[in-house]
Amino acid sequence: MSQTVEEGKTTAIISYITIIGLIIAFVMNSSKKNSFASFHIRQMVGISIFALINSLVIGRFSGIASMVIGVGLFVLWIIAFIGAVQGQEKKIPLLGDQFQDWFKSIG
Repeated sequence: MSQTVEEGKTTAIISYITIIGLIIAFVMNSSKKNSFASFHIRQMVGISIFALINSLVIGRFSGIASMVIGVGLFVLWIIAFIGAVQGQEKKIPLLGDQFQDWFKSIG
């Protein structure tokens, strides 16, 4: 693995451990920017925002739709988390490119 991946791997993994982990990873990455960690922080920001929208908006109208979307988001989270553990910049299906573009100012 490259040095960039090795240096940012812990921060990347921490970013996937709840919203608190995301905040901690963001702070850890703010002083010494690491492109690998930034990539995974952006992925998790996107997943977190979609989860928040799912619970606050969609959940009010349809519990079943919210549950299905929640399971889908959990699967995307697993894919992203495994990528971080394996030291890969693996974009999540469907939304990974958008997350990298929308949140490019992060990291």
